Amino acid sequence: MSFFDGIPVAPPIEVFHKNKLYLEETAPVKVNLTIGAYRTEEGQPWVLPVVHETEVEIANDTSLNHEYLPVLGHEGFRKAATELVLGEDSPAIKEGRSFGVQCLSGTGALRAGAEFLAHVCNMKTVYVSNPTWGNHKLVFKKAGFTAVNDYTFWDYDNKRVHIEKLLADLEGAPEKSVIILHGCAHNPTGMDPTQDQWKQICEVIKKKNLFTFFDIAYQGFASGDPAADAWAIRYFVEQGMEMVVSQSFAKNFGLYNERVGNLTVVVNNPAVIAGFQSQMSLVIRANWSNPPAHGARIVHKVLTTPARREQWNQSIQAMSSRIKQMRAALLNKLTELQTPGTWGHITQQIGMFSYTGLTTAQVDHLISTHKVFLLSDGRINICGLNTKNVDYVAKAIDETVRAVKSNI
Repeated sequence: MSFFDGIPVAPPIEVFHKNKLYLEETAPVKVNLTIGAYRTEEGQPWVLPVVHETEVEIANDTSLNHEYLPVLGHEGFRKAATELVLGEDSPAIKEGRSFGVQCLSGTGALRAGAEFLAHVCNMKTVYVSNPTWGNHKLVFKKAGFTAVNDYTFWDYDNKRVHIEKLLADLEGAPEKSVIILHGCAHNPTGMDPTQDQWKQICEVIKKKNLFTFFDIAYQGFASGDPAADAWAIRYFVEQGMEMVVSQSFAKNFGLYNERVGNLTVVVNNPAVIAGFQSQMSLVIRANWSNPPAHGARIVHKVLTTPARREQWNQSIQAMSSRIKQMRAALLNKLTELQTPGTWGHITQQIGMFSYTGLTTAQVDHLISTHKVFLLSDGRINICGLNTKNVDYVAKAIDETVRAVKSNI
């Protein structure tokens, strides 16, 4: 007998499972549009030059050691990350109403924020967009939320943000519900509300006394402009909203496995910060106790050194530009092929992902027949496209849509 007898085998995590299937595929022609990581024109991971240079400098700095960081993290990194998302001239920063908490990438920031809200603030109801990132619901359930609900986000028929139903769903949410909002480059749809729509969302959240939890994993990476990508968050702050903001530096710095994240906190009264930080310290202590230093040191040095910051700006602009070029190339080829359906949403969307509208059956056909790997909901990582494979992918989609009918 074992203490572990009878444990059921959980279904695989789709994004990593599909990536594994791609790696194991022996076909000479195959395309990986699964996992959310940037790829170069050559289909390779990219270490940002400024990140590499900074790492070398850190490695050669004999004044550094491997002592523990404070529980809430690297103070310079926390400050720089908070200023990046809120803006250096933010009223919350000027008035001493904000601070950062270093976390294990965006997922760790979500988990720390969720545990704090559930156990310290007794908030147990959360609303996530439908659809949303595959890990949101799991994180909030494990953190202690007892009601994990959806609000409408995507208009599947017209491939747009369904602002009417979104607002109606928020109107119906109980007071003090936590609302998860994607700061930019919504995952998986790639479609963000317009500025006017953001204003409407903010108005409802304020009126209904709901709590804002932004998740921003692509700042700078989405448009190439960090300020533009943080517009919604900064608008909410200007409207006097309290909030927490989960930040990830995986995509915009290419630091995927360094797990560099920050939870920015904005409050209305600076007097509550001491209590907040003391209770958050206990949340962190019970999870990872102290965060890792290496990635935080890199981000801190880059963001606070003008020459490095400019190098970083050039890198995120290059990544964003290549993604936009691949969106246009895919749309142009589908248009040329006269592929059935509407495909204009591909270039209307922003960031790493496109929510194609392909059905599960069509996805299965793409994988089995053409060895084009993507998620079952039709989400593709545009970064997996390049000038050598985009025509092949477009032709594969064209054949699939004609062979496997749907209402796309």
